[in-house]
Amino acid sequence: MATGKNIRTYFNGQWHDGDAMIMRAGDHGAWLGSSVFDGARRVQGKTPDLQAHCARVNRSAEALMITPTVTTEDMVQIALEGLSAYSDDAAVYIRPMYWGIHGDASAIVPSKAETGFALCLEEIPMAPDTASVTLGRTQFRRPVMEDAVVNAKAGCLYPNNARMLAEVRARGFGNALVADAMGNVAESATANVFMVKDGEVFTPIANGTFLAGITRARHMTNMRADGMNVHECVLSFEDFEQADEIFLSGNMNKVTAVTGFEDISYQSGPITKKVREMYWDWAASSPV
Repeated sequence: MATGKNIRTYFNGQWHDGDAMIMRAGDHGAWLGSSVFDGARRVQGKTPDLQAHCARVNRSAEALMITPTVTTEDMVQIALEGLSAYSDDAAVYIRPMYWGIHGDASAIVPSKAETGFALCLEEIPMAPDTASVTLGRTQFRRPVMEDAVVNAKAGCLYPNNARMLAEVRARGFGNALVADAMGNVAESATANVFMVKDGEVFTPIANGTFLAGITRARHMTNMRADGMNVHECVLSFEDFEQADEIFLSGNMNKVTAVTGFEDISYQSGPITKKVREMYWDWAASSPV
């Protein structure tokens, strides 16, 4: 599935133009779901937090019991080599991926002996700063570690997210605000979430039911460096209903204002705007 355009794929030690074929029908990843990925961005000639995203895909592979075969440093260099074919003003999504090739005697447990690796680059434009989204409630929840590999960015987790999105979109919302197993807010169906109340910023505490994102951490670092009070804590849906501002945080678009949650409306407020500006100021100063 190609989301963007001008695709390049690194596979079997070389770059291929286009959406290359990389997985066989009998591969463990195709049959039994042992696949992981990560996503970074190249915007305005910069690749903020690329190393952190490459390091995380290796941790994700280990969580799915497949062997990461490319060091973080080598993966960064592969990505930068591939990006040299794009113009500096191209917004590019950077997606490294691993998947299992073989299974054990039962076929269920992936073999550590051989692992597939590819890195895909796609031109995908950034959403405009004025972009916003509305959120709805969903019956589907984030799993816990005892149920699923929530400590990995694993492809097998995403059908549950798809159920969330399909449910709320059928009711006219753009995304879902999702509960953890205890019924507290965890994140949205596609990104981490923040809320603002009385000038202070709150985000659900990382409790093992969702990936506490790299961009989320970057926002918190930037906000605290600017003197803002940022709290990681247990948050209820009622807390979000009473918020002054809500925004989503993810790699794809960095900051997205929330303008509604069910029948409650919000403004795209000053803190959301400031967090976005601080992120791009930081990104412009990053070395690569």
